[in-house]
Amino acid sequence: MADRPNAKIPWFLVVASVVLTLLVLYVLFVGYIPAKQRVASLEAELKDLYKREAELQTRIAQQDQRYALRDRQISALTAERDTLIRRLEDLERQLGRPSVPRR
Repeated sequence: MADRPNAKIPWFLVVASVVLTLLVLYVLFVGYIPAKQRVASLEAELKDLYKREAELQTRIAQQDQRYALRDRQISALTAERDTLIRRLEDLERQLGRPSVPRR
């Protein structure tokens, strides 16, 4: 087959190809790459938040342990105080003194 000597270039297809190429480049560089960078920065921020949350959970657990220890100590001291009060009242009864109402 011989080339056609006066073949017309379909300018509409050329223009459409250029527009399509520009559209693809626009979507790639103006839309996709910044969005990907934004996703990466959000992932890094989320990682930092998870780390901070873990630290706060650790602090909360430590405080809970301290509060539980204080509650046990208070209970033990209250029981000891009540025992001492009963012992004092018993001793006062043995001595024959009237006991003074305690709190």
